[in-house]
Amino acid sequence: MTSPRVLFGFHAVTVRLKTAPGSILELYIDGTRRDARMRQFVDRAREAGARLIESDELRLQALSGTHRHQGVVAKVTEVAASKSLDDLLDALDGPPLLLVLDGVTDPHNLGACLRVADGAGAHAVIAPKDHAVGINATVSKVASGAAETVPYFMVTNLARTLGELKERNVWVVGTSDDAPRTLYAADLRQPLALVLGAEGAGLRQLTRKTCDELVSLPMAGAVESLNVSVASGICLYEAVRQRGVGA
Repeated sequence: MTSPRVLFGFHAVTVRLKTAPGSILELYIDGTRRDARMRQFVDRAREAGARLIESDELRLQALSGTHRHQGVVAKVTEVAASKSLDDLLDALDGPPLLLVLDGVTDPHNLGACLRVADGAGAHAVIAPKDHAVGINATVSKVASGAAETVPYFMVTNLARTLGELKERNVWVVGTSDDAPRTLYAADLRQPLALVLGAEGAGLRQLTRKTCDELVSLPMAGAVESLNVSVASGICLYEAVRQRGVGA
């Protein structure tokens, strides 16, 4: 049996209360907080049947590993992924929209990417096992609940996975500063995997070679690159715009 992991912050824990309340083993709250937000959270937790434990600041910080816990820390069991990537793709009605992250090892960046992916309606986020960060408490906090809702697949061989996506007629579009045309000239309406690398390092060579197409983001100012989560948002929402979702 895997060890419990920790979630902290109102957003991350509230989403777990909504989606899998039975996975919450213990829920620690700041016993000195009596504000409306905490009262509403406690009412929701009690309705979900969570075991509430009032705690002080020192214990909450020790459990979460940070002072930014907002007075809410939960010990939870892992929720088993209900689908493999193949199963998820087989079950989709429309064209898939996937975000692939190559070499993103910072948990804050991953959390922000998951949040953007959730907002844009991406069906999954994919990353290599050896060059990426997994879901941890910091990722869940930054993702504001998206780590609980967006499927995150860590694959053994990213180039092979991209090849398998191409066999499914998923168009693989990578981002690169030296690409011959911009994102806005690409057709993103088809089944799509958007591949982004870490800020500075960019895509690894094999990943780059595996892409069907490379595009750039136009940079009109003095900075040379964008944070990967910002770039992910631009790319995903351009795909959403082209597809006319929500129009």
